[in-house]
Amino acid sequence: MEFITKDLSDYCENNTSAETDILAQLNRETHLKVVSPRMLSGHLQGRFLSFISKLQQPKLVVEIGTYTGYSALCLAEGLAENGKLISIDVNEETSAFAKSFIQKTEYANKIDLVLADAKDYIPTIKESIDLVFIDADKKNYLNYYHLVIDKLNKGGLIIADNVLWSGKITMSESAMDKETLALHQFNQFVQQDKRVENMLLPIRDGLMVVRKK
Repeated sequence: MEFITKDLSDYCENNTSAETDILAQLNRETHLKVVSPRMLSGHLQGRFLSFISKLQQPKLVVEIGTYTGYSALCLAEGLAENGKLISIDVNEETSAFAKSFIQKTEYANKIDLVLADAKDYIPTIKESIDLVFIDADKKNYLNYYHLVIDKLNKGGLIIADNVLWSGKITMSESAMDKETLALHQFNQFVQQDKRVENMLLPIRDGLMVVRKK
């Protein structure tokens, strides 16, 4: 869901650095061939992820939820010289689609696509993490947060997508469905977590940006 008018959204995109040709192709192909293309990060959010990654220059990025690989490619743009990105997803079909595009890019050797349940895989990661992007099943956002926070370096970032959930996040708790309530509880927990500082941005469907102190 967009929280500004289409005219303003288009204006923002038109005054934001262009996505790469391969990302534009991936954007088109996702909308043509894949179920639920609105799950794609898209131009504006993708440039934001790239921008943050370039500022951070992470050695290790962990992405929870690959979908068709758009956000992974954006985040990979800022990787340190010997950096890598681990993207975890349970969907074999969309992961294969993502791989077909990632292999066409200069980041093919820097992105590891892992077909697994992130709750099982994250505990096996031994390296410290610089940047985490969460964009998977909403009911487990808080579980993912707990799994990565101690592995995150000081000054490391967690970015969680869809935290405004099409505006439903402002409903009373009694009226929330399970996914909305899970996201609300995630937002509340982050807000009260003394280990971090955070900012909730109304970009696309809401991005919670968290920095570990």
